[in-house]
Amino acid sequence: MVVTDFFRSNTCKQVLAFALLPLSLLALAGCQQPSAQANSKPPPMVVTVGQPLTKEIVDYDEFTARLSAVDSVEIRARVNGYLQKVNFKDGAEVKKGDLLFVIDPRPYQAEVDRTQAELDRAKTQLDLMGNDYKRAQDLFKNKAISAEEIDTRSKNFAAADAAVKSAQANFETAQLNLAYTSILAPIDGRLSRAMVTEGNLVTGDGKDSTMLTTLVSIDPVYAYADVDEATVLKYQELDRQGLRKNNNGMISAELALGNSDVFSHKGTIDFIDNQIESTTGTLHVRAVFPNPDRSLIPGEFARLRVIGSGHYTGLLIPDYAIGSDQEKKIVFVVAADETIQTRQVVPGQIVDGLRVIRSGLEASDRVVLDHLQMVHSGMTVTPKEESIKPQETGSAAPTPESAHS
Repeated sequence: MVVTDFFRSNTCKQVLAFALLPLSLLALAGCQQPSAQANSKPPPMVVTVGQPLTKEIVDYDEFTARLSAVDSVEIRARVNGYLQKVNFKDGAEVKKGDLLFVIDPRPYQAEVDRTQAELDRAKTQLDLMGNDYKRAQDLFKNKAISAEEIDTRSKNFAAADAAVKSAQANFETAQLNLAYTSILAPIDGRLSRAMVTEGNLVTGDGKDSTMLTTLVSIDPVYAYADVDEATVLKYQELDRQGLRKNNNGMISAELALGNSDVFSHKGTIDFIDNQIESTTGTLHVRAVFPNPDRSLIPGEFARLRVIGSGHYTGLLIPDYAIGSDQEKKIVFVVAADETIQTRQVVPGQIVDGLRVIRSGLEASDRVVLDHLQMVHSGMTVTPKEESIKPQETGSAAPTPESAHS
């Protein structure tokens, strides 16, 4: 009865109320916490955006080119003899007329002296026959000699004249051979190494003549390239519209070596072949470039570029702002409601370190410049404006002013 009365008493009820109060509070807190978390959202991501840079530009086309010397000469012996002197250092730069090799001239000098004596003897004989023929003419007028005698003296005079001409030819040949013993540079240029050293016997017998060295011109230099048929047709249309030729009526060209992105060498197209090669479908073209600093070496590969379009206004953005969706090129833009939208674009060349966008963008679009891996279409962001500026690089396309300079 005592226990029963205790549970029925007010004291028991108070004890139970105090004991259950913490449990109630814990249960209430547990019910309210998810609701508070559900109502709190993270702020939108901050992304950097910029409007495309607008610039008037022209396109250019690049081709692989092979450099070639304007003039190339094989220096060969033209007479037989022992090589007496090599008068240059291997790889030297020479001027036209510089002495390169000397072949022992003594046998040829002796031949000159001999033919000179033969010529002098023939001239003396001609004078003798001439005087004899002149006296015979006077005697014939006075009927002192027969017609047969004057005819004989006439023939002797003609034979003496022919002997002089023959001796003169022999003398000139001997002089020429003597001159060939001193081998001179036929052009300005740079020599290869001497392929024969002093003291060796060289021959000058036509196709089997001894190769002594080679000599190539170095300023200017040719650049040869092959242009595909579709590009040729495009160029024909541009030329008809007068969009590629400079003030001198020439087609400008630029050249960059394999170790550089800078198209620092300026030249012109000076030759276009007269037919398209049927096996390759390409047209052979040649550009000529000044080479005062000798940086262009015949035989090396280079990149040749020429103007490939008329002037147009291009939109430029950084290359890193362009992403890929399978085979498509895309950029992210921020719409007016601050959401991300995806634009499929057609990229073009690099100009001032920025990529030209041929289609897919408007000048007023705000292009996302960072966090490209974290944004997606429909996502709400907080845009941070930033100007897109050109980057100074050596591979900029020709500007409308430089394209026709």
